[in-house]
Amino acid sequence: METHSVVYNADCLEGMRQFPDNYFQLCIADPPYGIGEDGSKNHSRGKLAIAQNYKAYVGNDKEPPPPAFFDEMFRVSENQIIWGANHFIERIGKNSPCWVVWDKQIGTSDFADCELAWSSFSSAVRKFDFRWAGMLQGKMRKKEIRIHPNQKPTALYHFLLTTYAKQGDRILDPFVGSGSSRIAAYDLGFDFVGYELDRDYFEAQEKRFAEHCKQPKLFEPIKERETQAELFSQEQDSG
Repeated sequence: METHSVVYNADCLEGMRQFPDNYFQLCIADPPYGIGEDGSKNHSRGKLAIAQNYKAYVGNDKEPPPPAFFDEMFRVSENQIIWGANHFIERIGKNSPCWVVWDKQIGTSDFADCELAWSSFSSAVRKFDFRWAGMLQGKMRKKEIRIHPNQKPTALYHFLLTTYAKQGDRILDPFVGSGSSRIAAYDLGFDFVGYELDRDYFEAQEKRFAEHCKQPKLFEPIKERETQAELFSQEQDSG
């Protein structure tokens, strides 16, 4: 079955307002955390390792998204995974037993050891180990070119989609950035809609996605699986 993938060079808040309630089954968002990491200081952050110099992206990282963004995201999507929510949990205003922990396996460094994502699911905390330390990556034979200061590995999004999405789900990413989420959705056969406000990074991820699509597909479309409620029930029974 043919899937569709599109990213708009537009403001995600205005874009989401064009969709009806619960149009997307899953939204995976990596918004600004409000900690000043927009790429402008990336080259000077690491004192123990050389960091790459990136162009600061439009919108900067002085503040996380406003409450209106979260209201709209919850309206258009049934479930959500939100990276960096430990920095702005008060704007989400909802507890969750199911945080996602990405261990970047960076060793001795002044960068964060892990990143956290809040989720709307009811299952237990999940941890994903994947090295992402400058030139060192979890899959060195398939090393990804870093094009964005906040880029996450495609393997991380493969993990999220295979764990939390099911066949036929529509996926939303309001802050596409490098396009890793888009590539993972394409690999696994999901319809995908994304937004990227910065024109330069929008064009960079368009190029990256087009080049990826020229390669042979290595992944099978995701199959039907048990719902999160069923998985949670099984965990309770075996606990």
